[in-house]
Amino acid sequence: MSQHRARRSATVLAATTAAVLALPLVALAQPPRATDPVPPLPLGAEDLPEARETEQLAPGVTLTRIVRGETTASYPWTVEVSVPAGSGSPDPDAPPTALRDRASAEEVATELRDAGLDARAEEVLTEPVADFAGGSLGWRVRVGSFADRAAADAARAQVVAAGHRGSTLSTGWDADGDDDRGPWRLDVLTVDPRHFRGEVAASVGPDVEQRETTSELAALSGAIAAVNGGFFVLDPQAGAPGDPAGVSVVDGELLSEPVGERPALLLRPDARRTEVERLGWEGELRAGGTRLPLDGLNRVPGLVRNCGGLDDLPTSLPLHDVTCTDPDELVVFTETFAERTPAGQGVEAVLDRHGRVTELRDERGGPVPDGGSTVQATGDLVPVLRALAEEGSRLDVRTAVTGEDGRTVHPSRYPAVVNGGPELVRDGERHVTAATDGMVHPDNPSFYYGWAHKRNPRTLAGVDDRGRLVLVTADGRSTDALGLSIPEAADVAVGLSLREALNLDGGGSTAMVAEGRLLTVPSDAAGERPVGDAVLVLPGHPTRP
Repeated sequence: MSQHRARRSATVLAATTAAVLALPLVALAQPPRATDPVPPLPLGAEDLPEARETEQLAPGVTLTRIVRGETTASYPWTVEVSVPAGSGSPDPDAPPTALRDRASAEEVATELRDAGLDARAEEVLTEPVADFAGGSLGWRVRVGSFADRAAADAARAQVVAAGHRGSTLSTGWDADGDDDRGPWRLDVLTVDPRHFRGEVAASVGPDVEQRETTSELAALSGAIAAVNGGFFVLDPQAGAPGDPAGVSVVDGELLSEPVGERPALLLRPDARRTEVERLGWEGELRAGGTRLPLDGLNRVPGLVRNCGGLDDLPTSLPLHDVTCTDPDELVVFTETFAERTPAGQGVEAVLDRHGRVTELRDERGGPVPDGGSTVQATGDLVPVLRALAEEGSRLDVRTAVTGEDGRTVHPSRYPAVVNGGPELVRDGERHVTAATDGMVHPDNPSFYYGWAHKRNPRTLAGVDDRGRLVLVTADGRSTDALGLSIPEAADVAVGLSLREALNLDGGGSTAMVAEGRLLTVPSDAAGERPVGDAVLVLPGHPTRP
């Protein structure tokens, strides 16, 4: 049994979960530590109040709570009418399909007005970013302007009775103007390598396949602090839940391949030389004189979350929150994946620690030997692998992560890598790459509207102009904290003097934990969401799962 599996205990997880849920939410230390004067965050109107409270968690590790804006600010509530069929995704963060062309929007608005509702069609304009011209995304239909949510909910019931669907929302989540009054609530975790004596790491928990909350991952590792990591599979129809949907390196082991060449957060244990870089990968299976390209690592063959792989359908480019397919794949599994590999049609070669074939399974699915691996083949690659994987033969699996200049990124240099996107800041300037990283869906402008243009909870990370690792969370989807649009997240990163930054997973996944305290307010009704991985700030002598 692997070390990862040996550490997995239902009793430990249950006790950890209970302890985390029992922890009180306490106020940050008072009074704030004296710091150099800093400019206010570039959010909302210029005259807004801004309060900062800072405490030191450990040598070189500080936590700053920033509240900007008027805590009593209020915004009208409204009902946004959905396009029939909606997104159809089980992901709670999947934005509904809300935009249409002007003629269709006017037609729906007229129909609702005839039913006695105060309906209107509104054009949605979005600002340009580095690789997306912005402008008009389309037209939305909204009903009413209400002082409270209860009145908006009542109007939504009328919309449903009129044969339509819709959602109740605060107009403060729109990010349509520069004069909003807030409030915004952010937590900023800063790790200064000049004074830090602990270790920065990434964790997927006891194995790749399962999900744990950021609080659980922090408690299991004894972390001083933690934030949620990158994107991951949530829906079982999209792969193995918990599997990072992008590159993942933990303890120097490559666990998941990149999505195209999307950006990633590269971390060293001593927090020095943190980088945000676009990564690719090279994977190959060698047997004698035969060389075959690998499609993936530790994921269900045929299902490529966020796309960006080899010969994917409908695209081999990154396409966020879309599951591409590929019927003909070679996927390698390490013992870190789970107790058993995914079951299904195809074949699976079982390899010992020396790459020798010990078994050829006629169907996929089974345990990975200690210190060994397996290779699964589907579709047209089944007879190819069957011919190569004779018992006792040797299969050489080779993988490498590559940087933007084509060089190999060695795990010994960066033993922790977390996926993300889009890129937010480059060379200290806003550099939002939403189109390159697949957040712009050409046939569905509603995705960008809901995912990037609107305000949501966000997690972002990067390195500042003093070489410090900076991890940021922003609460959202409430009247107490508006959240951030993606352009606003980039502005915040610049305002915090980050010279490189990227967006990590957000929405209901956003979480920051410090000294056992969950600082963020979960936006999911069920509470803190189990995630695929986390970034950990560990004490000097960590004990990791």
